[in-house]
Formats: sequence, C-alpha cells, structure tokens
Amino acid sequence: MSPKETHIETIATEMELRPAQVHATAGLLDGGATVPFIARYRKEATGGLDEVSIISINERLEHLRAFDARLETVLRSIKDQGKLSPELRDRLLAARTLAELEDLYLPYRPKRRTRATIAMEKGLEPLASILFNQADVDPEAEAAQFINPETGLHTAGDALSGARDIISEWINEDAEARAKLRAYFADKAVIRSKVLKDKEETGVKFKDYYAWEEPIATAPSHRILAIRRGANDGVLSLRIIPDEQGAIEILERLFVKAENRASQQVRLAIRDGYRRLLSLSLETEIRLESKKRADEEAIKVFSKNLRELLLAPLLGQTSVLAVDPGYRTGCKVVCLDPQGALLHPETLYPLEPHTRKQESARILKGLVDEFAIEAIAVGNGTGGREAEGFCREIDFGRTIPVIMVSESGASVYSASEVAREEFPDHDSTVRGAVSIGRRLMDPLAELVKIDPKAIGVGQYQHDVDQKALKEALHLVVVSCVNTVGVEVNTASKQLLSYVSGLSERLAENILGYRNEHGAFGSREELMKVPSMGPKSFEQAAGFLRIRGAENPLDASAVHPESYPVVEEMARGLGCSISELMKNPDLRAKVNLERYITDTVGMPTLTDIMEELARPGRDPRERLEVFTFTEGVNEIGDLEVGMSLPGVVTNVTAFGAFVDIGVHQDGLVHISELADRFVRDPHEVAQVHRKVMVTVIGVDRERNRISLSMRENPLEPRSKGRIPADKSGKKPAGKKQKPQGKPKPPANPFAQALKDWGD
Repeated sequence: MSPKETHIETIATEMELRPAQVHATAGLLDGGATVPFIARYRKEATGGLDEVSIISINERLEHLRAFDARLETVLRSIKDQGKLSPELRDRLLAARTLAELEDLYLPYRPKRRTRATIAMEKGLEPLASILFNQADVDPEAEAAQFINPETGLHTAGDALSGARDIISEWINEDAEARAKLRAYFADKAVIRSKVLKDKEETGVKFKDYYAWEEPIATAPSHRILAIRRGANDGVLSLRIIPDEQGAIEILERLFVKAENRASQQVRLAIRDGYRRLLSLSLETEIRLESKKRADEEAIKVFSKNLRELLLAPLLGQTSVLAVDPGYRTGCKVVCLDPQGALLHPETLYPLEPHTRKQESARILKGLVDEFAIEAIAVGNGTGGREAEGFCREIDFGRTIPVIMVSESGASVYSASEVAREEFPDHDSTVRGAVSIGRRLMDPLAELVKIDPKAIGVGQYQHDVDQKALKEALHLVVVSCVNTVGVEVNTASKQLLSYVSGLSERLAENILGYRNEHGAFGSREELMKVPSMGPKSFEQAAGFLRIRGAENPLDASAVHPESYPVVEEMARGLGCSISELMKNPDLRAKVNLERYITDTVGMPTLTDIMEELARPGRDPRERLEVFTFTEGVNEIGDLEVGMSLPGVVTNVTAFGAFVDIGVHQDGLVHISELADRFVRDPHEVAQVHRKVMVTVIGVDRERNRISLSMRENPLEPRSKGRIPADKSGKKPAGKKQKPQGKPKPPANPFAQALKDWGD
C-alpha cells in the first residue's frame, strides 16, 4: 500500500521531520521491513531515525488509514440515504479527527427509536422548527394546533414537550455544540468518587477515594486507574463531569437567539438535552479518553521498566550453581554449564525446620568443586536471605560470589509448556532453579521465555488495555533482542522468534536444522533452512551471530549486504578482513569517503567501522556483585534512620520500589527520589540499579516500608517556593486546589502509603 502524500505531510509536520524521511520510512514498513532493521540498516533512507520515531510513524500511519476507512464508510452511508449534499461532503472531507467526523455523521447514523423520533412520528417537527426559530409567537397557541388525542397529544403541554424532545436531539447532534462542550469537558471536568453504601469495610483498600475529586486534566494515571478499579470492584461510584451551569451557558450562547416565550422553550430543551443526552455522551467519551491516557502512561512506565530489566547487566557464560530457597521442602540446587545446560540437580535442607547445615554445606562444597562452579545464584523469594547467608558461610577454598537474583516470573516459567519441553524429566522446582541460574548468566535470553506481564515490573498491568499492552511489550522485547544480537548456534526457539524477520515457525525450523546438521558454519547457510526466503534472510541476518565462522564478519553486526564494502577496504590495504578487524592502525588508514555509493552512505560506513573495531559487542554492562546488609533479613529488623543498600525492582509513576533484602520491597515516593524536583521517576531510578536508601517509615501492620534516596531524608524540606524543573518552570498541577480534594499529607511516609494504596 502506497502512503498518501497528505498522510506524509501530516506526519512530517506533527513530528517535525522532512517529508522524505517519513515517505521512505512508510515505504519500508509497507514493504515488510521491521523496525529494528530499518533503524539499524536503512539510516540513509530515513535520515537516521531511531526506533521510537519509526514506531511513531507506523502508529500514526495506521491511525490515518483507519480514519480514511471510516470516512469512506460514512460517505457511503449518507449517500445511500440520499442526503449527501455537496456542502456536507466538503465538511466531512475537511474533518481532521475521528470525533469531528462522528459528530458530523451523528444526525445520519441509524438509531433506535428515541423520544425525538416518537415526537416526529406524531407530526411535531413543524412545531419544533417554529420554536427553534424563536420568532415572537405564543408557544401554547402554536402547540394547540397539534393537539390530536389519537396520537396521544391531549393538551398543548403534550405537544410542547414533544417539540422540546426534538429540539434537544437537534442540539445533541449539532457538531459545533459537541465540539465546544468536548473542549469544556476536557478542560473543566472533575473526576469524583464516593464509597457506595455498606462498602466502607469491605473496600478499605480504596479508603483514600471514599470522597475524592480532582480535575481530570491533571489527574495522574495511577490515580485514574485506582479509582476505576474501585468502581469496577463495586466499592466506589465514579463520575467525570464539569460544572453543569457552565456547560448550559455554552449551549445557550449557541442556540438562544432572542428573549421571548419561544426562546424559553429552547432554554428548557437545552437543559433537558444536556442532562439527558449530551452530558452522558460526553462523559462516556471523557471516561474512555482519560482511560486511554492513563493506559498509555502505565504502558509507557511498564515498557521502560521491561527494557531496563531485559538489558540488565549479565554475568555471561559462567558455570553457575543456582539455589531456589525453601523451608519445608528444602532448597532446590542445580549446577549449570557456561551455556546454561543442566548438569546436576540436588535438594538440600539447610534451613528451618530441618537445619541439616553441615551435611548441606558438605554437599554444596562438593558440587562447587565437581562442576568448577564460578558463581552462586540465590533466588530472592521466601528463605532467600537465609539461603544466601548459608552459602556465604561456606569456605570453598576460593572466592565464589553469592548473588541474589529476582524470582519474579520464575514460577510462571517452571509451569510453562516451554519449561516442560526443555526439562521433561524434571519437576517444576528444578525448572525454577534453572531459570534463576540462567537469569544471572543472561537475563534477556531467559526472560524472553516468560510473558512480560508476569515479570513484575508493571503498574496496573491487569487494568490497562490488554491488546495495547501486549503490542507495546512485544515491541520492547523485539528491540532489546535485536539490540543485543543472537548467537544462532546456542539460542532458544523463544529468543530466535524475536529476531527481526523471524517467525515462530522459522525459529523452530532453525532449531530443527541445527539439531539435524549441527552448528551453522556461516550466515549463508541460514538460506538452507526451510521457509527461509530472501526477505526473511535480509531482515534477520544482521542480528544473528555465528561465532567461530570462517568469515569473521558473521560474528558481527555488519550486514551481509555490506560484506563487499569491507572486502574492498581490505583489498585496498592489502590485508585480510581478520587483519583489518584486529589492527586499529589499518582501520585508521581507511578513507570512508571513497566507499560512498548511491546505496551506502556515511551512516552505514560509520557503523561498519565501529563493528570492525568491536565485532558483535554486547551493549550490556557486566554484572557487579551486590550484597544486602547482614543482620537485616526481616521487616522487624528495620528501624527509621537506617541506611541500606538496595536494588530497584520496579518504577511507577509515583516512585520506585527497592529490594533491601527483607522479603518486602520498600517504596521510595517520587518526592523522596532526589533533593531536586523530579517529574519522571525514571530520571533517577532504573530497574536493577543499585542504590543506597534510608528507612523513613515502617508500617509493620500493613507490611509496608517507606524509603528515601535524598541526602538528608529525615530533615524537613525547606519551605517556600515550589522547586523548579529543568526548564525553570514550576511543576504543573500546583497552581490550583481542586474543590473538595483532601490536603496532601505533610510527611512523605503518609504520602508513600497513600500512593502505594493506589
């Protein structure tokens, strides 16, 4: 499908890009190119657009095409009714938003019988026109002419009531009126919630919203989703409406043309039409729009967290012993080789109630020696700190780092079909321990086997639009996998299926070919895989690595289509490709200008030179060993004022959650993330980041911990002006206090608890 020029111009203007960039990107997308491929290997065509811009172009293009399809449907429908005048056609073609288009279509949409259509059936439309024109007439006298007992019009009042119903519907279907009121709702509507009768005790987790109101325009996403959840759970009532009188005044300015008895009938129709039709319709719209906005914010937070988690530092190919802690059933221990293959499973009982410590230590030490273990991974679930302490007490005769690893989603993996295929002869506890060990070695390769929603780094992931969430998270996983690249001879089917251009079926075929013929010797050999056509190969080849291949470029991110360029560089210097890659002095002699062609520009040549210097470089950092504070294992060990090391496990719109080793993450409220004003918690907090925090509150009854990352968290903040953000502007939402909104709590612990409750 060729992109329309009007769409190209629209997107270019909105995104402040050159039309040529948008046109090239749209053409590549329509031709089946993937986002990672375009961003990495088609920089000349797009002008160097990154993945975010390419995705935005794609989404906007899909939206505009959907709008075109709806416009065609509307035009056809009105034309079939014989009501498509040239003027109406021009107005429809001039519409720029779906709301504007639907407003124009509303009078012509097939509708069920309404009070207005019933009144029209009784012949009251002429009376409605007389009143709506607001000439100086006697409404009762005019209405008397329409009295007809056979149609149920027994009095002039009956006729006037029916005429007002018709006028109300005319007002409701007026495009200008709807547009003005839509803007009024967006600017002035207030979200209000109240606790429903007899729900005070059962709905206590929504206590903060038993009597709440604030402007919907500035309400944060997590609060909107929290209130909606309370309404869906049958605890709260929810309305999103502006001041009624202000809305009616807008309508009166549009439709009241005089001050006489007829105009009084119009005023009555306006009030009735607003309450019965317009307000309900527009409230539904703003509910959907605010939900969409809240979903987008929540999905954006989830996507950022997922990216940080997938690209977290890795230990790399190392022999690992992994421990899945347990009390009654014991600790499941597995030994893995540097490729993550299971070598040996074992069950030890060093913890309560068994406490067979000496026996367990002897067995563990033997396993470390037998399998040349270089690191120990301990799951951070129940018993994790105790199991960590047990491992640290053992003298292995050499330094063996003991590292806590997040278990989030490990149980999901262990019970999955993927895990059963990998380990058909082992139970879920062994599979879970393997997953913990592999996460330490390579988080990305292991976490792609789990539904991203199960990893535990989201905010209201079950409340947001599930289709939009799934699509957004899929894009994140695809981006991360292709950013790192995949070793084709060791990758799992799940990892391969996220590679640009590869489907799940192609990933299975690659594994099938690998199992039958052995390791791939070159990228070129991938073309022998069933169903691997030229297009799939073009999209995937640059992201697939083959270490030890005859051609050293096969282990790099240099695309096979660029091999001739590198070969020409080597010939020009009288050396081999391997020598060019190993010798920086040789690379320094390359004059890139000589190799520019119609299809190969400086961006591609620059990327090639970077790859030659560091072929197949993994962009992720290497793991730093981290330990929690000894002796602080339970929430009961915490005291206000303690400074503790921790690991960020989740970032939300209202702050960051940090694991400090007490089986319950603490919350660093956004106001406690830094001494300066922070608008986005991701500015200072990223998933897996190591941080130092101070305990500023402990609620043992509710099992909640409040933390701070400020330098002097227990000292009160200085009073006075609101701190400015980077632009020098005061934070939005501080200028007015919405009527009826509770005063924010004075201390950050109370604020943290309230937002945590959200």
